[in-house]
Amino acid sequence: MQLYNTLSADERAQLIEQAGQKRLTLSFYAYANIQDPQKFRDDLFIEWNRLDALGRTYVAHEGINAQMSVPAENFEAFRETLEVYDFMKGIRLNVAVEQDDLSFLKLTVKVRKKIVADGLDDATFDVTNKGIHLKAQEFNELLEDPDTIVVDFRNHYESEIGRFKNAITPDVDTFRESLPIIEQQLAAHKEDKKLLMYCTGGIRCEKASAFFKHKGFKNVFQLEGGIIEYTRQVKAENLESKFIGKNFVFDHRLGERITDDIIANCHQCGKPCDTHINCANEGCHLLFIQCDECAEKMHGCCSDRCMEIIQLPVEEQKKLRQGVQKGNLIFKKGKSSALTFKKERNIFEEVKPVRVAKVTEIRKKKQTERKILVGKGQHYFTKASVAQFLIEQKQLNVGDEIIIQGPTTGEERMVLHSMKVNGKEATKAVEGDKVTFEVPFRIRLSDQLFVTEKI
Repeated sequence: MQLYNTLSADERAQLIEQAGQKRLTLSFYAYANIQDPQKFRDDLFIEWNRLDALGRTYVAHEGINAQMSVPAENFEAFRETLEVYDFMKGIRLNVAVEQDDLSFLKLTVKVRKKIVADGLDDATFDVTNKGIHLKAQEFNELLEDPDTIVVDFRNHYESEIGRFKNAITPDVDTFRESLPIIEQQLAAHKEDKKLLMYCTGGIRCEKASAFFKHKGFKNVFQLEGGIIEYTRQVKAENLESKFIGKNFVFDHRLGERITDDIIANCHQCGKPCDTHINCANEGCHLLFIQCDECAEKMHGCCSDRCMEIIQLPVEEQKKLRQGVQKGNLIFKKGKSSALTFKKERNIFEEVKPVRVAKVTEIRKKKQTERKILVGKGQHYFTKASVAQFLIEQKQLNVGDEIIIQGPTTGEERMVLHSMKVNGKEATKAVEGDKVTFEVPFRIRLSDQLFVTEKI
């Protein structure tokens, strides 16, 4: 009986590409009293593994929190695995605004102390005594009420790229930090103001709404289903989106565009930008915002030091990061002295977006093409800036528009002007051939090579 993931991310990605199935990225949560989280976890894994469901899920005595990727044809069967439990009957599954078949590449289900870490140790706190849920139209209306205070219960790197107008956005790294900060700032308004809160999918502000009711706030409201469900309703009902920018998501996409407003800036040059990446140096892995020009100049790194490190042989890089704790950089996302244009934010400052129309044009372009997997990364020759790939299926031709994609590399596009096949200049490569060509960035063994085809 399989209870844990057995395939690597690369193996899973290849199987997904070969299957050619459309997958749906979705999320859901439910607060409940689960007596045996470990058995609950094992039962879910067995059922989900059978359906080829992937993703990241946490279960605890207080409930379940999940972000998943499910084959579209198995969507209803997946729902049935949830609704056998009384507390998940009729559960809302938040389907992502933008879909990506490779959003998750492993099935991970973990037992935790809590599904949302809140730092609270109060036996009298009842997480089920929550605030009033509002749909998109109701939320928009309450936003216009002068007696409303709206609070973003996400972290600083999330609200930096997208938020509701006039929202308070705490400059915090974790949810647990925001609770006492907001309570202190709004202590004088427990009786006279309407407290309106939101987060990505609803799970954090559900707990926050219960917390603030527990602390004596009288008028507590929350956005039902969070930003994800709000966006779906806005589109379905042709409403004005009061949320501007991108919605940060916790899979390899790192963001879904909601509007074409860009409210953030590149952390390295300061130009308008809202594209998150992780530093290419595996020993750093810092999450930060980087524009295309800086990505090319810095080879996807956050600093000159990291750029120097990625040019070293792989084995030497591994030695440098042995015993080094990089967790501080991962969880202090976007907080590094190397990032010149990352500044502490006044949580009450006015949002001044920049509208960039070409974002929509790029999105439309992607919808008119198909990616065909042809090969896998084998080596990167640092001094020559040359990548080597093994062609595993189909064929590759000079003149093809190609995409090199990987968890760290992201998605890089270029036209193949020349290449060597098995060490000799050639215009065509087929299955089993080793090809090399120059690239303006570093590739990794986890990278995949695609050719594009118009549809």
